[in-house]
Amino acid sequence: MTASAVRAQSFLSFDFGTRRVGVAVGSTLLCQAQALRTVAAEGDARFAAIGRLIEEWQPDALVVGVPFHPDGAAHDNTQRARRFARQLQGRFRLPVHEVDERYTTTEALAAGAADADAAAAALILDQYLRSLPAEEPQDDDA
Repeated sequence: MTASAVRAQSFLSFDFGTRRVGVAVGSTLLCQAQALRTVAAEGDARFAAIGRLIEEWQPDALVVGVPFHPDGAAHDNTQRARRFARQLQGRFRLPVHEVDERYTTTEALAAGAADADAAAAALILDQYLRSLPAEEPQDDDA
């Protein structure tokens, strides 16, 4: 690898809910996510718990799942999740990426996840990682 090689980026992702927020971690190095935990808190307590996770994992960016109706139309939780994403960006000053998260909780439950919210956050992050362009191999002879 050359000095100009792109370093792996790490992410925390969130499956937003009004009572619980699932959290997962992942990176471009392995291109896969791992469920971490669910934060079962609201308001300032929620953001304090998320702040501790950000401090622990030191992500380069955050990913938030944004729900839509099956036909792609927005609903009340769409706006709530987008507001949560803006709050994360404002509080923690990290880039925040939004991902369409239709059916992730259903998929996590169908897979038998013990913590469906955290598993849904991992599915959201896996989807985001798959959407990133593949990195070009580095030419060591350049």
